[in-house]
Amino acid sequence: MDMDANGRGPIWDMIAGRVPPAPAAATLGWELIAVDPEQGTLEVAFEAGERFTNPMGVVQGGFLAAMLDDTMGPALVATLPAGQFAPTLDLHVQFLRPAGPGRFVGRGRVVRRGREVCFLAGELTGPDGRLVATATATAIIRTVRP
Repeated sequence: MDMDANGRGPIWDMIAGRVPPAPAAATLGWELIAVDPEQGTLEVAFEAGERFTNPMGVVQGGFLAAMLDDTMGPALVATLPAGQFAPTLDLHVQFLRPAGPGRFVGRGRVVRRGREVCFLAGELTGPDGRLVATATATAIIRTVRP
Protein backbone atom coordinates (compact mmCIF):
# COMPACT_ATOMS: atom_id res chain seq x y z
CA MET A 1 0.00 0.00 0.00
CA ASP A 2 1.50 3.34 -1.03
CA MET A 3 0.89 5.94 1.61
CA ASP A 4 2.56 8.44 3.87
CA ALA A 5 2.47 6.95 7.36
CA ASN A 6 2.55 10.48 8.76
CA GLY A 7 -0.48 11.61 6.75
CA ARG A 8 -3.06 13.63 8.63
CA GLY A 9 -6.69 14.30 7.99
CA PRO A 10 -9.88 12.22 8.03
CA ILE A 11 -8.85 9.53 5.58
CA TRP A 12 -5.40 9.11 7.13
CA ASP A 13 -6.83 9.04 10.64
CA MET A 14 -9.22 6.26 9.56
CA ILE A 15 -6.44 4.31 7.80
CA ALA A 16 -4.21 4.54 10.87
CA GLY A 17 -7.05 3.48 13.16
CA ARG A 18 -7.08 6.79 15.06
CA VAL A 19 -10.79 7.19 14.27
CA PRO A 20 -13.45 4.67 13.26
CA PRO A 21 -14.70 4.65 9.67
CA ALA A 22 -17.51 7.06 8.89
CA PRO A 23 -20.91 5.40 9.41
CA ALA A 24 -21.64 5.35 5.66
CA ALA A 25 -18.26 3.73 4.92
CA ALA A 26 -18.87 1.15 7.65
CA THR A 27 -22.30 0.34 6.22
CA LEU A 28 -20.74 -0.24 2.80
CA GLY A 29 -17.97 -2.40 4.29
CA TRP A 30 -15.28 0.05 3.06
CA GLU A 31 -11.79 -1.51 3.11
CA LEU A 32 -8.69 0.24 1.79
CA ILE A 33 -6.61 -1.78 -0.67
CA ALA A 34 -4.18 0.88 -1.93
CA VAL A 35 -3.78 4.64 -2.06
CA ASP A 36 -1.28 6.80 -3.92
CA PRO A 37 -1.70 10.49 -3.06
CA GLU A 38 0.96 11.57 -5.53
CA GLN A 39 -0.95 9.96 -8.40
CA GLY A 40 -4.37 10.79 -6.92
CA THR A 41 -5.52 7.17 -7.03
CA LEU A 42 -7.25 4.90 -4.56
CA GLU A 43 -8.48 1.32 -4.59
CA VAL A 44 -11.01 0.06 -2.06
CA ALA A 45 -13.23 -2.96 -1.49
CA PHE A 46 -16.84 -3.04 -0.33
CA GLU A 47 -18.94 -5.87 1.03
CA ALA A 48 -22.50 -5.84 -0.29
CA GLY A 49 -24.74 -8.13 1.74
CA GLU A 50 -28.24 -9.38 1.00
CA ARG A 51 -29.68 -6.24 2.62
CA PHE A 52 -28.28 -4.25 -0.35
CA THR A 53 -30.42 -6.11 -2.91
CA ASN A 54 -33.53 -5.03 -4.74
CA PRO A 55 -36.55 -7.29 -5.44
CA MET A 56 -34.64 -8.86 -8.37
CA GLY A 57 -31.88 -10.06 -6.02
CA VAL A 58 -29.17 -7.75 -7.37
CA VAL A 59 -27.45 -4.88 -5.56
CA GLN A 60 -29.62 -1.76 -5.81
CA GLY A 61 -28.10 1.04 -7.92
CA GLY A 62 -28.06 3.54 -5.08
CA PHE A 63 -25.60 1.36 -3.19
CA LEU A 64 -23.40 1.05 -6.27
CA ALA A 65 -23.46 4.86 -6.63
CA ALA A 66 -22.55 5.25 -2.95
CA MET A 67 -19.63 2.85 -3.41
CA LEU A 68 -18.35 4.87 -6.35
CA ASP A 69 -18.76 8.14 -4.43
CA ASP A 70 -16.87 6.59 -1.50
CA THR A 71 -14.09 5.58 -3.91
CA MET A 72 -13.59 8.80 -5.86
CA GLY A 73 -13.99 11.21 -2.94
CA PRO A 74 -11.31 9.57 -0.78
CA ALA A 75 -8.92 9.51 -3.79
CA LEU A 76 -9.10 13.31 -3.73
CA VAL A 77 -9.19 13.69 0.05
CA ALA A 78 -5.98 11.64 0.34
CA THR A 79 -4.22 14.42 -1.61
CA LEU A 80 -5.40 17.22 0.69
CA PRO A 81 -3.70 18.61 3.80
CA ALA A 82 -5.31 18.21 7.22
CA GLY A 83 -8.20 20.63 7.68
CA GLN A 84 -9.53 20.34 4.14
CA PHE A 85 -12.32 18.19 2.76
CA ALA A 86 -14.02 17.86 -0.62
CA PRO A 87 -17.80 17.43 -0.81
CA THR A 88 -19.21 16.03 -4.04
CA LEU A 89 -21.04 18.61 -6.16
CA ASP A 90 -22.12 16.31 -8.98
CA LEU A 91 -22.13 12.54 -9.45
CA HIS A 92 -22.92 10.79 -12.73
CA VAL A 93 -23.13 6.99 -12.68
CA GLN A 94 -23.42 4.60 -15.59
CA PHE A 95 -24.76 1.18 -14.61
CA LEU A 96 -23.34 -1.42 -16.99
CA ARG A 97 -24.64 -4.74 -15.66
CA PRO A 98 -26.37 -6.15 -12.60
CA ALA A 99 -24.38 -7.82 -9.83
CA GLY A 100 -25.39 -9.91 -6.87
CA PRO A 101 -24.14 -9.54 -3.30
CA GLY A 102 -20.47 -10.01 -2.51
CA ARG A 103 -17.16 -8.18 -2.64
CA PHE A 104 -16.93 -5.17 -4.96
CA VAL A 105 -13.71 -3.33 -5.82
CA GLY A 106 -13.66 0.38 -6.59
CA ARG A 107 -10.86 2.28 -8.28
CA GLY A 108 -10.96 6.06 -8.16
CA ARG A 109 -8.71 8.77 -9.50
CA VAL A 110 -8.35 12.51 -9.62
CA VAL A 111 -8.64 13.45 -13.29
CA ARG A 112 -7.94 17.16 -12.80
CA ARG A 113 -7.41 19.14 -9.64
CA GLY A 114 -7.92 22.88 -9.65
CA ARG A 115 -7.57 25.31 -6.75
CA GLU A 116 -11.12 24.52 -5.63
CA VAL A 117 -12.96 22.44 -8.24
CA CYS A 118 -11.77 18.91 -8.99
CA PHE A 119 -12.86 16.30 -11.52
CA LEU A 120 -12.88 12.63 -10.54
CA ALA A 121 -13.49 9.28 -12.22
CA GLY A 122 -14.09 5.78 -10.93
CA GLU A 123 -15.02 2.24 -11.80
CA LEU A 124 -16.57 -0.56 -9.81
CA THR A 125 -16.13 -4.27 -10.43
CA GLY A 126 -18.47 -6.88 -9.03
CA PRO A 127 -17.87 -10.15 -7.20
CA ASP A 128 -17.12 -11.89 -10.51
CA GLY A 129 -14.43 -9.29 -11.39
CA ARG A 130 -16.48 -7.81 -14.23
CA LEU A 131 -17.10 -4.08 -14.58
CA VAL A 132 -20.47 -3.18 -13.03
CA ALA A 133 -20.54 0.63 -13.10
CA THR A 134 -18.45 3.67 -13.91
CA ALA A 135 -18.80 7.23 -12.66
CA THR A 136 -17.54 10.75 -12.91
CA ALA A 137 -17.86 13.38 -10.23
CA THR A 138 -17.09 16.99 -9.49
CA ALA A 139 -15.95 17.95 -6.00
CA ILE A 140 -15.02 21.24 -4.37
CA ILE A 141 -12.19 21.68 -1.90
CA ARG A 142 -13.26 23.35 1.35
CA THR A 143 -11.52 24.18 4.61
CA VAL A 144 -12.90 22.99 7.93
CA ARG A 145 -13.99 25.97 9.98
CA PRO A 146 -12.99 25.82 13.67
